[in-house]
Amino acid sequence: MDPLAQRVHSVLETYFLEEVIRVQTISKRTFSASRSLIVVTALGFSPQLAACAAHDGSVSPAPSNENVQMPGTAPGDGNEPVGGSAPTGADASTGGTDGSPGGSAPDGGSTSANKVPAEVLDLTNWKETLPTGASESPKEVTQPALATFSVSPYFIVNAAGDGVQFRAPTNGVTTSGSGYPRSELREMKNDGKDTASWSTTSGTHTMFIDEAITAVPETKKHIVAGQIHDASDDVIVIRLEFPKLFVDINGTTGPTLDANYVLGTRFTVKFVASGGEINVYYNGDSSPSYTLSTSKSGCYFKAGAYTQSNCDKESSCGSSNYGEVNLYGLEVTHQ
Repeated sequence: MDPLAQRVHSVLETYFLEEVIRVQTISKRTFSASRSLIVVTALGFSPQLAACAAHDGSVSPAPSNENVQMPGTAPGDGNEPVGGSAPTGADASTGGTDGSPGGSAPDGGSTSANKVPAEVLDLTNWKETLPTGASESPKEVTQPALATFSVSPYFIVNAAGDGVQFRAPTNGVTTSGSGYPRSELREMKNDGKDTASWSTTSGTHTMFIDEAITAVPETKKHIVAGQIHDASDDVIVIRLEFPKLFVDINGTTGPTLDANYVLGTRFTVKFVASGGEINVYYNGDSSPSYTLSTSKSGCYFKAGAYTQSNCDKESSCGSSNYGEVNLYGLEVTHQ
């Protein structure tokens, strides 16, 4: 090669080397590694330049009729993180750690599928009686097991994740003292170790329930959704004989709370026992809907679904014929 050609060759080699380095390190456009390698090889440039052109494995060829972009950037932008982003409105995640589709629960919270009732209601001082088990000996769940317990469909967090579903089918197991099935909480004390027992004449005992009755049996459409019980029998209860919601005093019909209750309608009830009286408040009223004067001992609260029917009273008896209550709030205080 004559001196002039050799000089031109050297200048061009230097220019291409500088251009490739500049494009690969600071430009938003990617110089195609394959093309640069072809060019420098065809011109007979040094292996150093050829290696430099093909060095960055992230460089990929782009069709000549498209804008070339840096990896992980959007056309015309260049500020997105390396690796790219999801299309507008899409979830960038590829899946949950449990193999579920990508994404998370609204507001980052838990869904009903992975909650247990004790995460929705404070069940520290309660035990749960289920409509399952041996004849006249239904299954009971006490603390500490109750803190993590759930069983579908009798005692679970509801689909919305904001309440606990209590369901008792008409063919459910009953206690020895009743002919009706229940999925119901019974008040306890000392962190659930002992049964609660108090008197209407000593102290002040309050239970507040935020609830909705969501199902009744097909034939005998009756259910109890909250009560005070004494050592031997129920004292006063909230009862629905669909569609009438009312206060029941040990079998005697008391005042009507809602003459045309619609299933699923949320309401509140508060029992306050003090000074030989039990006052029942409905939907936040400042005045009691009913006052019962009574002196009772061995008392405790109950809440949940106590279905008032069974196979003897139903033309169709089975797991699909049931009473059901959702509890959204449950608070008990003793003073």
